[in-house]
Amino acid sequence: MKCPLGRTGALALALVLAACGKPPERTQTAAELARTALLVDTHIDAPYRHYRSPADLGADAPDREFDFPRARRGGLDVAFMAIYTPAEAAAAGEARQLADRLIDDVQALALEQPQRFALATCTGDVAALRDSGRVALGLGMENGSPLAEPTPAAENIAHFVRRGIRYVTLAHSAANAYSDSSYDVGRPWGGLSSAGEALVAALNEHGVMVDISHLSDDAAWQAIELSKTPVIASHSSLRHFVPGFERNMSDAMLAALAAKGGVIQINFGSGFVSAPARAWAVARQAAHYEEFGPAAPTGAERQAFLAAYAKAHPYPFATVDTVVDHIDHAVAVAGIDHVGLGSDFDGVGDTLPVDLKDVGDFPNLVAALQRRGYPTADIEKILGGNFLRVWQAVEAYGSAAGHPPGCTV
Repeated sequence: MKCPLGRTGALALALVLAACGKPPERTQTAAELARTALLVDTHIDAPYRHYRSPADLGADAPDREFDFPRARRGGLDVAFMAIYTPAEAAAAGEARQLADRLIDDVQALALEQPQRFALATCTGDVAALRDSGRVALGLGMENGSPLAEPTPAAENIAHFVRRGIRYVTLAHSAANAYSDSSYDVGRPWGGLSSAGEALVAALNEHGVMVDISHLSDDAAWQAIELSKTPVIASHSSLRHFVPGFERNMSDAMLAALAAKGGVIQINFGSGFVSAPARAWAVARQAAHYEEFGPAAPTGAERQAFLAAYAKAHPYPFATVDTVVDHIDHAVAVAGIDHVGLGSDFDGVGDTLPVDLKDVGDFPNLVAALQRRGYPTADIEKILGGNFLRVWQAVEAYGSAAGHPPGCTV
């Protein structure tokens, strides 16, 4: 029997159901799906920003991109706090001290506001906190320099694992003791140093994810090859759309990462996802050099230059659809099981897309994925399922090596 059409009323509805069987489930709205799916953002720079300028992240913090009210509104379940140490801290021998201070601040946030935040140091914590109404705070070390000072790396790894670090970005803006950086014209190691190779193995054994964001191509390729566990790119996008930008991943590198079971966590910054935005940044840098030469100013003079340049040359912000273009391409190259989200909120300045300005805007991303035709199951993988699978695999390897994950909850 064909389904009757064009009928109204309760009796008519009963006849339709009898003729057609159970109706299809109602499609969740983007906001509903963001709330019901496990949503993980693997890179938020709130700790360093808080260190430079403290704010109460448990309340509305309008000058920040991460706070509790907007995280809950956006459906964010797990927020990895970036324990970022700049290259100058390592040069001063202060990287470990700073990393410990930033971890202290994150722990204090969870201790002082336990109704809003909780530390998550294993995948079991994520499951335990899922329906608690709290935001789970993971810890990722951005820049491996703290592991190199002042004691042997093995002792430092154990120290930071005990403190909750669950991924390590091997380098940041400059080459360090372990790895060359994509942003550094100097390539002292030609990829990873021998200490960097040993660090990859040690992180594997301790159940800590190896993060290749920020690495030079040679270093990233070596890390992917050497790691015995799936590797992540915690906050990177695709060079396919921004040619020549080594900080992003090439298609070949992405395919290799996926072949090892890893995941790329897409960065939202306009300069990462949009060629015009990247070109704008390069042009501004050239203008800055022309104006001031190699001795770049700081403070008010620099701010005045930046404001004047932005007024004369409006910034070409990306949109949520630009970000989803990267997700589409990553899925095409790597497969649906190897793509996730690493926004870089609080870390890319005022360059975020017009409709992805803070953690409350995740439903806009979900809506864009729905418009592209992604089924709910695939959206759930992108939002957090894929990353959780990698984290579980790395935990399992560490456990087999004698280092089971230390959970908090």
